Amino acid sequence: MEELARESISLLASASAKPSLDVVSGPRLGSMGAIFIMLKSALGAGLLNFPWAFERAGGLRSALTVELISLVFLISGLIILGYSSSISGQCTYQAVVKEVCGPAIGQLCEICFVFNLFMIAVAFLVIVDDQLEKLCGSLYELVTGLPESEMPYHFYTDQHFALVLLCTFLILPLSIPKEISFQKYISVLGTLAASYLTVAIIIRYHTTPSLRVPITQLYSTGVGSWSSMFSVIPTICFGFQCHEASIAIYSSMDNQRLSHWVFISVVSMIFCLVIYSLTGVYGHLTFGKDVNADVLMSYTSDDMLMVIARLLFGVSIVTIYPITLLLGRSVVQEPLLSWRRSRYGVVTAEFESRSRYALTVLWITMTLFIAIFVPDISKVISVIGGISAFFIFIFPGLCLVFAMRSEPVSWKTRVVLTVWGVVTLICGAFIFGQSTTIAVMQILRKI
Repeated sequence: MEELARESISLLASASAKPSLDVVSGPRLGSMGAIFIMLKSALGAGLLNFPWAFERAGGLRSALTVELISLVFLISGLIILGYSSSISGQCTYQAVVKEVCGPAIGQLCEICFVFNLFMIAVAFLVIVDDQLEKLCGSLYELVTGLPESEMPYHFYTDQHFALVLLCTFLILPLSIPKEISFQKYISVLGTLAASYLTVAIIIRYHTTPSLRVPITQLYSTGVGSWSSMFSVIPTICFGFQCHEASIAIYSSMDNQRLSHWVFISVVSMIFCLVIYSLTGVYGHLTFGKDVNADVLMSYTSDDMLMVIARLLFGVSIVTIYPITLLLGRSVVQEPLLSWRRSRYGVVTAEFESRSRYALTVLWITMTLFIAIFVPDISKVISVIGGISAFFIFIFPGLCLVFAMRSEPVSWKTRVVLTVWGVVTLICGAFIFGQSTTIAVMQILRKI
């Protein structure tokens, strides 16, 4: 064990001694900047789903147990990705996987990357749609003084119509530009909205005893079986996932020592654990088995504390959606530009702008269509959680296995890390298979 520990330390040192990834231009990130960007990447739409996941897991003890076990793999995946980036010299997730694991796995990574971002964009619009429904009800009560149930139906009062207008006149203009650099100035809204939501749920639990479910009902919800515990892993994966952005963050850091990256990863994930756990615990204690998949939908439309939370979350999602679209669009657009370059020898600005406009409109139209006809966010997240297993478990596991084939380490370290990579890979394959099967079965039941 002592020899293995010394070998691990030397492995960290050798990775840290490699040249920094100077391919990333612009200001370098310090420790606090890297932590906050990691938090911004992880704290988001999944937060709304955690109280429902805690109830689905069969209770607080089961949910927290699964969350803590998952945290080990989440942190491990981040460390492996940072190490893989340091030995490959690449600064994007796809490039690292392609360099370490080969072109075939790299192409699979690109496909999963685009599909995952697409489904995340769908989840964003589902959340905005939910919040628009409640905000419209709150506005009606505020203006007329009548309850939301008496609001007459018109096409222009439907939240779907409001969502279409929002996509057309706000999200589309924000998503068209080639670079969305101004987003960095308002991206702090994501972390603020997440923190406010957690505090608001805690405050509402302590200030409104009538909302709390009876203790007997609370502890009789859920069986706590293995199947119910495993069923919430996709939600945890979706909530904690920041692995797609982790390599870009690591590549932008001023201090790229791997030991420093370990510190950044652990601190970020622990902070996320606290926020997600508090939200899940207090949301579960408040509503029990009656909690909605979107916890904000469980509160009344006249609760001003939660109206502010809905507004903050809606604004945050609207500002994050264009960034998600930009990342996915760039992966899809690159083959088109390469084809144009190989055929005509040059890519004109006109062709680039036309393809960018077409892909943007197509992306928004497709995600909007799915969000309207699949309104249950739990079903969307079950699919995203399965795909997220590729980025949290499968690709990091493959990177570690392939890296150990060429890195100069002792045979004991090689065996231990290879076994861990295989374990991570198997866990990811199981989570992907289980969550995808459940999602497909749920969809088929509705047909």
